Amino acid sequence: MVSDASLLRQLQAGDDASFEALFLRHYDRLYHILYRLLGNQADAEDVAQQVFLKLYHSPRRIRSQGDQVNVGGWLYRVAVNTGYNILRSQRRRRGWYARLGPQDTPSADPSHLAESAELQARVRQILAEMKPRDAKLLLLRHSGLSYKELAAALNLSPSSIGSLLTRAERAFARRYRLAYPEKE
Repeated sequence: MVSDASLLRQLQAGDDASFEALFLRHYDRLYHILYRLLGNQADAEDVAQQVFLKLYHSPRRIRSQGDQVNVGGWLYRVAVNTGYNILRSQRRRRGWYARLGPQDTPSADPSHLAESAELQARVRQILAEMKPRDAKLLLLRHSGLSYKELAAALNLSPSSIGSLLTRAERAFARRYRLAYPEKE
């Protein structure tokens, strides 16, 4: 049986057959780990595929020292980190939806629907008046993106996201209070 280190070297040299061998060797274990973590078959399959795509597109990410390489460990670490990122994203999304309150339905109170539509229009107006970067930061953050995802999406330094987001939130609040002082 060919070692993982040998298969990795072949993959790094462009041999697709070695990727297939690594995939077949590690997929089942990785899938089962992800299934236990995520509790959902479709999510586990998606993340497992993402992890193997990372391996395929960037096999040089795994550093080897001679025959000492742990491809399985690298795959496991990337899979678990990706799985935890998905769980955190889902938790943020659930929190966001909970803060929104009950979703509007056709049978909802018409006055509540009108207030909700008015609030949405006001928020859109304030966002349109803000600096584009600040508006994008707020929109993407409230859509559930992490700081790292925000940095990648807006091509910013990850270490600057916290302060930029704080400034954007303050600018939004200041503009909103100026435009709608009675709705604080």
